[in-house]
Amino acid sequence: MFVKTMIEQTTDFGFEKVTKSEKTHRVTDVFSSVATEYDLMNDIMSFGIHRLWKRHAINLCAIRENYHVLDVASGTGDMARLIHQKLGDEGQVTLCDVNQKMLKQGQDSFINKGIITGINYVQANAEALPFNDQSFDCITIAFGLRNVTDKETALRSMYSKLKYGSQLLILEFSKVVLPILDKIYDQYSFRMIPKFGKLVAKDEASYQYLVESIRMFPDQKALSLMMKEAGFEKIDYHNLSGGIVAIHRGFKL
Repeated sequence: MFVKTMIEQTTDFGFEKVTKSEKTHRVTDVFSSVATEYDLMNDIMSFGIHRLWKRHAINLCAIRENYHVLDVASGTGDMARLIHQKLGDEGQVTLCDVNQKMLKQGQDSFINKGIITGINYVQANAEALPFNDQSFDCITIAFGLRNVTDKETALRSMYSKLKYGSQLLILEFSKVVLPILDKIYDQYSFRMIPKFGKLVAKDEASYQYLVESIRMFPDQKALSLMMKEAGFEKIDYHNLSGGIVAIHRGFKL
């Protein structure tokens, strides 16, 4: 009698190699820990520039008033709020996040601003989006893809949920293209961001992971190739702030 042993595949959790199931659990713990201070930390770490990156990304989406837009890894809802501003009475934005605490932060942010119509909240994994195929006029994901365990599966899942002729927009940290800036940014990231995490969010380890996860994320060309393999066409990317972040777009045609 032969016994077949299944060895679970490993993946990156920052600079560590862990099993895929362990990464999923550890990422959940990271964002559960930092949820309440997430927006404040984003402002501190980026000196507020993340707000400009997100506005520029949403402007590239060319959202119409009647669109139904899915914001994956929506977190505290800042991208979704920008989307909602462009929608009319018939438009809808769906906030989708695997982390219940982050999704609750997003829901609270809308309620606190008195916004209750044209919004849906769904807790789900980006790798298995629980929507009908061809449901959305646009899908966005900002600073979330690098935390997904199986990025290729997530890209295919997002592709299937898009209507034909619609686009996926990814806003994510990327590869700095200016050598001098690269060195400065590297020093700032590893020396300062975990310290900010310790002081503000009381969680240095989670922000150490976030810095490491940026370094392990595919660069502009690699991510473009992953999108192509998932089925997307007319793929392009735009570097912002010297490549600290990049906006990737791909269409389902």
